[in-house]
Amino acid sequence: MPSAGVEILGMILAVAGWLGVMVACCLPMWRVVAYVGQNIVMAQVVWEGLWMSCVVQSTGQMHCRIHDSMLGLPHDLQAARALTVSALLLGVLGIALAVAGAKCTNCTHDPASKPRLALASGAAFVAAGLLLLVAVCWTANVIILDFHNPLLEETQKREFGNSLYFGWAASCLLLLGGALLSCSCSCSCPRREPRAGASASASAPAPSHSSRARYSAVKALPLNGHERRDYV
Repeated sequence: MPSAGVEILGMILAVAGWLGVMVACCLPMWRVVAYVGQNIVMAQVVWEGLWMSCVVQSTGQMHCRIHDSMLGLPHDLQAARALTVSALLLGVLGIALAVAGAKCTNCTHDPASKPRLALASGAAFVAAGLLLLVAVCWTANVIILDFHNPLLEETQKREFGNSLYFGWAASCLLLLGGALLSCSCSCSCPRREPRAGASASASAPAPSHSSRARYSAVKALPLNGHERRDYV
């Protein structure tokens, strides 16, 4: 029973982390820049995401434009897009394996394969968390380096967007959920017990060689056709 609770908790955390990956992937707020001109009316905020970039004016108007080409993106956003999509696909695989390996489902006819399916789902969630963590940390590192670069203008310097914080939280949830699923697999592995017939046969004393020899000798004695009354 404790392993079932750990498995359910791991699935909840992993699914929550996978939803966080979707939010981080869809939000166009990986890199944010705020530009304020001489006139406060000209203030605007630029959001840059994996799929589009948006400009928010001080008047409240927002204009978004989808990226025309992936090759036109910076290298960190290109890598973040590939790693995030890979994390999403691994999350889908992990959810399918977790449902198939859960103790409360009948997706497989072999109960002995459920711990292996749970272990595979945990590994998939851990891999997804690591991929997302690499993508988020890579983008954050580039933002920090550009921010402290004296050769760049103030309008070219970016700051952390909300998608990075969603990515860090989602990666932690995926890693924790995958670890719990792997632990539930190790706790629920069945132990092999000796069969009753085998234990009984092992505990019973084996007949000795001398008793078998005496029995065969008595059985081989000839009667010579005489009965007991012939000697009276």
